[in-house]
Amino acid sequence: MISRMKRVPLRMCAGCGEMKDKRELTRVVKSKEGEISLDLTGKKAGRGAYVCPSLECLKKARKSRRIERSFSCKIPDEVYDLMEQEMQKHE
Repeated sequence: MISRMKRVPLRMCAGCGEMKDKRELTRVVKSKEGEISLDLTGKKAGRGAYVCPSLECLKKARKSRRIERSFSCKIPDEVYDLMEQEMQKHE
């Protein structure tokens, strides 16, 4: 018999660049309307980018503009500020 291990979906953190289990990361989602927000449930519809659940990684992703590149759009500072506030609440 061949034992089959369940594959763990890996995603790259937009901040530190490390590959981690998808469930360990926080998803940033861009909806069809172009609205960008944190998806703490992992179930919102739209294009996703992933970041470690730490303020440090979110700040690195902001500085390197990796989230903007993955969504192919400019993200206003107010949106980043809201994401940072939300991340602080859940740390």
